Amino acid sequence: MSALFAWGAATALATAMVAFAADLARRADDRTGPPAATSPGTVTRPRRAAGAGMATTWLATVMLVAAIVLRGIAAGRTPWSNMYEFTLVGAATALIVFLLLNLRRDLRFLGTFVTGIAALFVVLALNVFYVPATGLFPALQSYWLVIHVGIAVGSAGIFTVSFVLSCLQLLRDSQQHGTRALSGRGWGWLNHLPEPAALEGLSFRLNAIGFIGWTFTLIGGAIWAEDAWGRYWGWDPKEVWTFVIWVIYAAYLHARMTRGWAGRRSAYLVLVGYTCVIFNFTVVNLIINGKHSYSGLTTG
Repeated sequence: MSALFAWGAATALATAMVAFAADLARRADDRTGPPAATSPGTVTRPRRAAGAGMATTWLATVMLVAAIVLRGIAAGRTPWSNMYEFTLVGAATALIVFLLLNLRRDLRFLGTFVTGIAALFVVLALNVFYVPATGLFPALQSYWLVIHVGIAVGSAGIFTVSFVLSCLQLLRDSQQHGTRALSGRGWGWLNHLPEPAALEGLSFRLNAIGFIGWTFTLIGGAIWAEDAWGRYWGWDPKEVWTFVIWVIYAAYLHARMTRGWAGRRSAYLVLVGYTCVIFNFTVVNLIINGKHSYSGLTTG
């Protein structure tokens, strides 16, 4: 049942992505529309495709949460102990962040990209990372699994949405500076996005929240490592890359708040940080051997 709900969520996400893309395509031809980020009470022309995309995204999120809950029931534990489960929960977190943001502002322009990434994650989890629901490795049989890994996956979901915002910020900024590749008719939807500074500001706020969570991830991991292995830090590959990610996002926040780094430079730091998050989740889990080899795909 869990896998069926996950496949249903992937199908709904693909449908939502198409609907959101149709909305962007329509707006590409509309040169008189209002800015994309407006308050919920603002009266604008109906955007049926975007509305259908939002409704389908809500459906997909409910189905994905159901898949995660059923997975936990089947395994008799917290459902984020391997790469398959981590991917599902990370995708669900990104979707929830997107939906909650849209309760306060009209950010449906993010829909194509957030649902597309979430659909990719869910399909990848089902086709590549899937493992049967089983018990836990001895080292994972701790309440720190709920705290440490739960906060880590939540932070990764937040970083995913901020990554999309930074990518759009760079595209919008490049278009405004006359980049020829973005001057075609197909890129007209960029004219309806908020100004680059507004996109950067929202990305910054999300990254600040994600950074707080990642800080607790790092601290909680050290405490758990001392309890499980008798040391707080052991230069394990996962520990190192978790710290590298923390340093990158700390540098980003520090540079933007105290050094005046804004615009493209700060956006590039966000892209570097998120690339390291993906690297830490994939390459470090699957290729680099260490004490954190809990992908569920190998016996190591």
